[in-house]
Amino acid sequence: MPRNAEQLRTDALAIWQAAVDAVRADRLVAENVRVENDVLQIGDDELPLDKIRRIVVVGAGKAGAGMAAGLEVALGETVARDKQLTGWINVPADCVRPLRHITLHDARPAGVNEPTAAGVAGAKRILAIVESLGPDDLCLCLISGGGSALLPSPVAGVTLADKLAVTRHLGAAGANITQLNTVRKQLSRIKGGGLARACRAGRLYSLIISDVIGDPLDVIASGPTVADTSTPQAALDVLQQFGGREAGISAAVFEYLERVAPTFETTTPHQNPLPACRVTNLVIGNNAVAVDGAGTEAVRRGYSPAMIAARELEGPAEDVGRHLADMATKMRESPGPDCLITGGEPIVKLAPASERGLGGRIPDGRMGRCLDRRRLRAPAVPDGRADHLVDQGHRDPLDRRVRDSRRGPPARPPDGPVARVAAFPARATVRDLAAARRLALPRPGHGRPDRGQAS
Repeated sequence: MPRNAEQLRTDALAIWQAAVDAVRADRLVAENVRVENDVLQIGDDELPLDKIRRIVVVGAGKAGAGMAAGLEVALGETVARDKQLTGWINVPADCVRPLRHITLHDARPAGVNEPTAAGVAGAKRILAIVESLGPDDLCLCLISGGGSALLPSPVAGVTLADKLAVTRHLGAAGANITQLNTVRKQLSRIKGGGLARACRAGRLYSLIISDVIGDPLDVIASGPTVADTSTPQAALDVLQQFGGREAGISAAVFEYLERVAPTFETTTPHQNPLPACRVTNLVIGNNAVAVDGAGTEAVRRGYSPAMIAARELEGPAEDVGRHLADMATKMRESPGPDCLITGGEPIVKLAPASERGLGGRIPDGRMGRCLDRRRLRAPAVPDGRADHLVDQGHRDPLDRRVRDSRRGPPARPPDGPVARVAAFPARATVRDLAAARRLALPRPGHGRPDRGQAS
């Protein structure tokens, strides 16, 4: 079906918007929490309401406000009143808004993805709340991207400034998110399962919107409700690998890790004591959900999409851009799929701090595509055929810094995958979804993400 340039642009934007809508925080919560016939359903579990004394909500993340609002709606006012619903969520300043039962706490300034004293105060309040619960109470923890910086709770002897210096150094030195979180968890009272260990409720459900490729539960927001499999020695190894001592990291950091390291076997999870409550972690949204949402809209609009959801980091952003351009070119010239939908997480390199300005993974990927733009651009033809590509980026300080591929260390990617859509006029007439390559992450049942893992 021939499409002119304006139609292609309209379709590409609509397909991209469908990806965004599919992972709206309130929508994801509503799909996984509901009340029916005096039973609270969370994921696939059913909890009789008459067995629950109170429902208390805690958590942190950039999607925390939407998740909290969606949860209040999902529970309904009757349950909220009868179960004394209350809660505390650490969120960025621009996400704060009044809710009926749950407090949204300004834990850091908007656009500054670093821990603050306000975040420390909020994390202290969260720990106090979960420690006050009893065996008949239900605790719901709402976790999303940015939760690590929004839940700072330094161990004794280590200051917030010390932890901030560690985070800044490792991020600039090229540590990936797993290495960064290995250190952050060992220096925190709340990360690495610390929230779960502090919780005294009978049941703790953690609803998680994943911003990490592959959905590793212990990495998302540094796993506050997930047993930590790293050790103090592993944190010391990361700091040594990236020259922490030479960079001037506080001696208090090394003294603490060296003091507690002998108490841990290298294969022993950092989970002493074990959580007193029963913990269930549910991933309710991830990269694959966004890709599926885009694919559904593409099919509705008459396209036959090729869908790819990355399972691991993809490499330099400009290389990814070139690869996408090459894929789009081959698809355009061959029968079969006529809409390319991908979601992944490329890596950028940072210029020296004094030279950073605006930019990040998305413009970097576009640069790579521009190098191949002549292959993508259609010849001048009467129907005005053109190509349209749309990117969705995750707002993060690293996304607003100019990178230079000729200098500067590889940076950890900003905290979240990106969705990409390319719609172009195909010469093929095939519109059957079965003809498309479908490589999205495998997920059980009803097109939902992994139902979770008990820990």
